[in-house]
Amino acid sequence: MVTYTGDVSPGGEPQTRSAGCLGITKVAVDPEMSNNCYLLRCDKTGEVVLIDAASDAATLLSLIGDQPLTTIITTHQHWDHHRALAEVKAAHPDAAVVAGAPDADAITEQTGVSVDRRVAHGDRVAVGACELEVIALAGHTPGSIALLWSDPDGPGHLFTGDSLFPGGVGNTFGDEAAFVQLMDEVESKVFDALPDDVWFYPGHGGDSTLGAERPHLAEWRERGW
Repeated sequence: MVTYTGDVSPGGEPQTRSAGCLGITKVAVDPEMSNNCYLLRCDKTGEVVLIDAASDAATLLSLIGDQPLTTIITTHQHWDHHRALAEVKAAHPDAAVVAGAPDADAITEQTGVSVDRRVAHGDRVAVGACELEVIALAGHTPGSIALLWSDPDGPGHLFTGDSLFPGGVGNTFGDEAAFVQLMDEVESKVFDALPDDVWFYPGHGGDSTLGAERPHLAEWRERGW
């Protein structure tokens, strides 16, 4: 088995790691945007949850296979994170579609898919017998969310969408107020609340840990992006 590094590329093989009762599979789709999609599997029940049906439904449906897909989570409303949502939902009509409440209407308008559950900060989303905690991180979009798996036997695992990357927070498109909001929320809800060993998984590119990024928070705030 390939050792998990988090370095995946569109058209390449996915990578999988174990995090307590949860299996995490990361795959990249679309050579232009290189979005990351994550399939989480509960080892106790076999149920799976997909984070961001970003593109390339065939790859995602192959990854899911005949496993019971219970939930599709969209981290935020931007078009590149939900282009395969309609096709994946059509193949798994019983899967609940989940998104941050402020972004839900936009996701439906762009995809034609109804959001079954509009979540807020502190809500929980089941992955079989495991649970993800919703962390609302407004700034990149009003309803951006991150999902935290607190492994009781190891470090935490945080899926950040486009709100946090190695090297900085997400793009706020020149909006100074949105940047300050995103920095404030990432600092208070992520870095102030969680320990250094939390591994995080962004919507594009490679992974990192909070400990590796924490020393640079003041630098990010000063540069303004």
